[in-house]
Amino acid sequence: MDAALTFPLLLGLIAVALLFDFLNGLHDAANSIATIVSTRVLRPQYAVGWAAFFNFIAFLFFGLHVAQTIGTGIVAPDLVDHRVIFGALMGAISWNVITWWAGIPSSSSHALIGGLVGAGVAKAGLDSIVWSGLGKTTAAIVLSPLTGFVLALVLVFIVSWLFLKSTPYAVDTLFRSLQFVSASLYSLGHGGNDAQKTMGIIAVLLYSQGMLGSEFYVPFWVVITCQLAMALGTLFGGWRIVHTMGSKITRLTPMQGFCAETGGAITLFMATGLGVPVSTTHTITGAIVGVGAARRASAVRWKVASRIVVAWVVTLPATAFIGAVFYALAGAFS
Repeated sequence: MDAALTFPLLLGLIAVALLFDFLNGLHDAANSIATIVSTRVLRPQYAVGWAAFFNFIAFLFFGLHVAQTIGTGIVAPDLVDHRVIFGALMGAISWNVITWWAGIPSSSSHALIGGLVGAGVAKAGLDSIVWSGLGKTTAAIVLSPLTGFVLALVLVFIVSWLFLKSTPYAVDTLFRSLQFVSASLYSLGHGGNDAQKTMGIIAVLLYSQGMLGSEFYVPFWVVITCQLAMALGTLFGGWRIVHTMGSKITRLTPMQGFCAETGGAITLFMATGLGVPVSTTHTITGAIVGVGAARRASAVRWKVASRIVVAWVVTLPATAFIGAVFYALAGAFS
C-alpha cells in the first residue's frame, strides 16, 4: 500500500482523473455524433446534448467489468501509488490535448492505458505489468475496428437487400429516424466503456490508500461522478474531430450512418460485457470505413484513414513515455 496521502492531495488527484474523464468526453464526442451530424439528421448543438444524456445513463445498463480491468488488470494494484496515477493521467491528458488540437481521432482509452503502463514500469519495471490484461487490451486495438468494419459492412449489405425496391427518398426518410436509435445505442456503448476507465483509476487510487478495505471495488459515488464528467465533456464537443470522422474519411447517407453506428454499438456492447477496455474511436472509425468500402473502395479516403491508423500505433508508446516522465517529475517534487 502507498503511504497515506493528505486529503488535499488525494482530492487533487481525483480532480485530475475527472479532468481526464471530461477531456475524454470532449475528445470522443465525435465518436457518438459524427455520423448523425454529417448526415444532417441533427444539428451539432442538439447532437451533443443527445449523446451526453445517453453517456450519463450508461451505468444503468452495464456492469463494471471494464473498471475492474483498468483497476487491477493492467498494472498490479499493490504497486500503484499516487505517482503512478499522476503519471498515467498526465500521459493520457497530454496526448488527448495534442491529438484534439491536431484533429486526429486517437484513442483516449489507450492513451490512459499507455500512461499507466509507462508510469508502472518507471516504478517497478516490467514485473509491474499484468500481461494477461494488457494482452487482452492490445489485441482489442486490432479486433475492435475490424469487428466494427465487418459488422457495418454486413449491415449495409443486409439493409440494401431489404430495401432494394424502395425509393431513395423513402429509405432516406426512414433512416433519418432510425439514426436517433443507432446514435443512442452508440452513445450508451461509449459511456458504458469509456467512463469506466476513469472509475477504475479513481478506485485503484482509493484502494492504494486503504480506503476500500481488502477487496477492490468501485464505490457508487465514483460511478456517478465519472459518468457526469464524461457527459459534460461530450456537451462541449470535439468539433475538429467531428469534421474528420464525419466527412473526411467518407461521405455518409443516413442509411450508412445507421449501419456504422449500429455496428459500432454492437462491438462496444460485447467488449463492455467482456470487461475489455476498447477504443470507441477505433471502433467507429472501422465502422465508417466499412460502410464506405461497401459502396466502393474508392469512396474511402485511405490517406486520411492511414493517418488515423498511424496515430493509433503511436498512442501506446508515446503515452507510456509521457507517463514515465510525469512519474519521475512527481518524484522530484514529492
